[in-house]
Amino acid sequence: MTRGALLVCGTHSDAGKSIVTAGLCRWLRRRGVCVAPFKSQNMALNSVVTAGGAEIGRAQAMQAAAAGAEPEAAMNPVLIKPSGERNSQVIVMGRPWCDVDARFYQAMKADLRPIVEDALADLRARYDVVICEGAGSPAEINLRAGDLANMGLARAADVPVLVVGDIDRGGVFASLLGTLALLEPADQALVAGYVINKFRGDESILAPGLEDLRARTGRPVLGVLPFLEDLWMDAEDSLALEARAPESPALADTLDVVVLRLRWMSNFTDLDALSAEPGVRVRFTRSAADVERADLVVIPGTKATVEDLARLRAAGLGDALRARAAAGAPILGVCGGFQMLGTAIEDGVESRAGRVEGLGLLPVSTVFQRDKLLRRRAGACAWLGGARTQTGYEIRHGAITLHGGEPLLRADDGEPDGCRDGWTLGTAWHGALEDDALRRALLRAVGAARGRTFVAGSDSFAALRERRLDALGDLVEQHLDTDAVLALLHTGAPADLPTIHAEVRAVAALRHDS
Repeated sequence: MTRGALLVCGTHSDAGKSIVTAGLCRWLRRRGVCVAPFKSQNMALNSVVTAGGAEIGRAQAMQAAAAGAEPEAAMNPVLIKPSGERNSQVIVMGRPWCDVDARFYQAMKADLRPIVEDALADLRARYDVVICEGAGSPAEINLRAGDLANMGLARAADVPVLVVGDIDRGGVFASLLGTLALLEPADQALVAGYVINKFRGDESILAPGLEDLRARTGRPVLGVLPFLEDLWMDAEDSLALEARAPESPALADTLDVVVLRLRWMSNFTDLDALSAEPGVRVRFTRSAADVERADLVVIPGTKATVEDLARLRAAGLGDALRARAAAGAPILGVCGGFQMLGTAIEDGVESRAGRVEGLGLLPVSTVFQRDKLLRRRAGACAWLGGARTQTGYEIRHGAITLHGGEPLLRADDGEPDGCRDGWTLGTAWHGALEDDALRRALLRAVGAARGRTFVAGSDSFAALRERRLDALGDLVEQHLDTDAVLALLHTGAPADLPTIHAEVRAVAALRHDS
């Protein structure tokens, strides 16, 4: 296999780029190819910590798992984490770089470009193939001059491009044609074909449209991927919550887990492992009534702790949580959610709001530090019979101090984590519930407290995730023209691809010159 690369773009966000990228990585790995994923610029609030202590988008970590590769900073050299309506934290090569607004970020791209290009070149030197994922749409013409993730990357690295369109949303042919037509001729020269995603029904009905699209653009549709109900992977942001696996019907002993849907919710993938248990139903909500009735309420992580705490109070959820805690009903806060449960937050970093009163449900206080703590964690929970987790990781600016209660977890190095006061629990560790032993011990305890019997599933969460990644590989193998994909990896985009709508561009150029 030559050291090839391919860029998977989409007609819009959530068109299926991440899934196609992961599927290509798994399919190539099964062929014995040494493959790595790459996303130069990712805007996401779901992230993980690599073995080297770098923070990258969670979708890239799952694509690395599909590829059988260890996640690393080079796979996602720029990660943008929104921390409010106007500002974001920019993570470069796994470390916080600066906090900026959207306009200033555009001015930074000249400095980021060589970092992105070096990261991709490094991966291509060490792997047989790199499957790159674009961001948003390549036809965002207002951003083309500084583009780092779509056609700017493809041009700089001479990488062929596939464009994915989501037919489930409607208008897929117009979206694919329009995307190509808006590109500059040199960009069009790298777009080698299309993939249609989420098709339902008889594929033969599509045949006239596929042929017409090829005739109009000179490019083939390399595959039509069917709509599969339970096909999802670790998402990039809360927009993808609507497309997740449907809730199972609640049975008599089903544990009802309610997750507060925060505006700047981060790492809600912490709850995926709970959803995978057959005796658990997980729902995202902003309803105080749901908080009252649930068996377990989870306050997830957030990139804007103080702002989300204010929103939570304004919605009446603070009072609902206090009533729940007074009744001894289970509450779990994770990272930012844990910080909210404390007595006070001193924030001069994210919101710069200074001292803010917490919910006062746990005897802890938080002071935000300039430096971000990034590390993987493993340890045990004495309260749950010594149940262990090997899958935790920390991503936080908040330094948390206990003033009472007891630690919820203790790391293998002896450092305590979290706090427990009755049935109000908090932890700074993301990902801890992915470990079957700890998750099931917690759910058994919740069930006993609520008068229900929790019966654990038979499969491990790790095995379930592997099956989902295999399903993505099957999707590519069974529904894409894999010979055409291999040809693109070997030789790049064909040299004779036509430019469309050249006459429209000529008229526009004349008007601009006049």
